[in-house]
Amino acid sequence: MVMGTLREEAELAIVGGGPGGYVAAIRAADLGREVVLIDERTRLGGVCLLEGCIPSKALIHAAGLIDAAREAKAVGLEFAPPKLDLGVLRQFVHGVIATMAKGIDGLLQKRGVEVIHGRARFTGPRTLLVEGEHQSTIEFRNAIVATGSRPTRIPLAEELPVWTSTEALGIPEIPSRLIVVGGGYIGLELGQVYAALGSKVTIVEFAPRLLPGADPDLVEVVVRRAKQGLAGMLVESKVVGMERTAAGLAVTVEHEGQRQTLEAERVLIAVGRTPNTDAIGLETLGLSVDAQKRIPVTDECRTSAPHVFAIGDAVPGPMLAHKASREAKIAAEVLSQHKSAFDNRAIPAVVYTDPEIAWAGLTEREALERSVPIKVSRFPLRALGRAWTLGRTEGFVKMITAPDTSLLLGVGMVGPQASELIAEATLALEMGATLEDILVTIHPHPSMSEAILEAAEVAAGSPVHINPAKGR
Repeated sequence: MVMGTLREEAELAIVGGGPGGYVAAIRAADLGREVVLIDERTRLGGVCLLEGCIPSKALIHAAGLIDAAREAKAVGLEFAPPKLDLGVLRQFVHGVIATMAKGIDGLLQKRGVEVIHGRARFTGPRTLLVEGEHQSTIEFRNAIVATGSRPTRIPLAEELPVWTSTEALGIPEIPSRLIVVGGGYIGLELGQVYAALGSKVTIVEFAPRLLPGADPDLVEVVVRRAKQGLAGMLVESKVVGMERTAAGLAVTVEHEGQRQTLEAERVLIAVGRTPNTDAIGLETLGLSVDAQKRIPVTDECRTSAPHVFAIGDAVPGPMLAHKASREAKIAAEVLSQHKSAFDNRAIPAVVYTDPEIAWAGLTEREALERSVPIKVSRFPLRALGRAWTLGRTEGFVKMITAPDTSLLLGVGMVGPQASELIAEATLALEMGATLEDILVTIHPHPSMSEAILEAAEVAAGSPVHINPAKGR
């Protein structure tokens, strides 16, 4: 039982130590604010570092090495089948996390940010109760809600030993058979990882296709390659039952009125994420959430309580770490009386599948939904020298432009290194670039980045390495 409650005052209290919260703390401290950062975990970094972006990319790297070893035969290099040491792989992932978490601690310490570990809950317009090793009340002048999100669970699996992405990224074992419920980016990324590590993976998706948030033409390239490594992909399929078996779990799936039962040692539920906005006392601030449990904010990241800001997965928009970090800086600057606003034209999105998918700005799907007139131009990687030297020519870069002005509206790509290439496209979109701006920018040869230049040439009607469209 906690005897008494400590009280302290803070100019700025930040709830959540992920890529939104800790970045806000650093920026605010650099602007002269006195900052208290509160997180219920013993390590800072949030879901992204501890059980999301970083560990998943470490595992994707390992899976890529396995695939590369297998495919090296095509260039005259032959290896024995890879032998997995699961303990060493865990150590690698945990080492990456520990090193980065220690780095965050050092950055905050250098700035004089006070860090409190405990569960925070608003108890009034300007007070927070923090329950941890000690109980304390913090009286604040301003606050930032950066509480992140958690994996969404499904009722059928509530009492069953299923994995979420959190458990899967801990790689407790490599099951011989794995069913992944959800064909979004988390399900497909982890499905490909476990398939490379030796599991027979079946993905079950409710929507008509995998990765429903991305343009279909980009997804088709990934699906073709994924079919080579996955045991099965079921779309337009609904999970209607789940129960324990002697070997693990049985999942009943309904497709076009027909039912089938799939059995596996493990089941991974990857059907999305839910904002952590419940049970943090928002009502004491006079704040409410929308139907998706997100807190409405202005372009200054300010809530309807003017002294309280919210960022990251707790607010509307894509649940992406880089979006949270951008919003973090805006909130810190605004509450420090600097003029700042979230007026970005493009938020890059990346799916770290094999091959990678990335896009920024307007997508074809969005243009169709909004009846926006566009011109779409594609450059295939099979016409790119660097792609041939990598032995990976599947995929393309496409540009979406305004038909009348040649203004760049969006870029999508699928292929190797798409996660790196999308930054150039995002910068072009932010600067309001036209096709001419890209056409006169010299790209290194041979490189994957040339695909962006080549796509711009296709859009301008002057392609060099593919034949021009008929009629030109």
